[in-house]
Amino acid sequence: MSTNTPLNLSELPVYRKAQEIFTISQNISAYLNHDLSGLNPDGTEDNNIYFSGDIVQQSNSLAPEIANAQLERCSLKKRKHIASLKRLTNRLYKNSYRLERSNSNGKDFLPILRSELKKFKKLQRNWMMTL
Repeated sequence: MSTNTPLNLSELPVYRKAQEIFTISQNISAYLNHDLSGLNPDGTEDNNIYFSGDIVQQSNSLAPEIANAQLERCSLKKRKHIASLKRLTNRLYKNSYRLERSNSNGKDFLPILRSELKKFKKLQRNWMMTL
């Protein structure tokens, strides 16, 4: 390992930010689920409830992708994990905008998630330089 690479993944700022984003996503999803779980007047469910689950699932995958990229020795496989991490981050952005159009009071928290994702992208770029 290089001297600037932490021995413990939890010391990586990008890894810690990924864990924070997961926590934020969980809390937003729990808040939104209360508003979105009811049926519409015509008896159908609100499709936005699926996006709330997607942000949790996608944010849950961020930290493992960072760990896989960090621990991978083969540069080609490392790049695949990095590409997956970028796709996950972009999907989180898209789904946060989709959720913002939902009929819920919790949509006010989605800009917080996006601002944390912006910070995460900056950390991600710096971290990729160290790999």
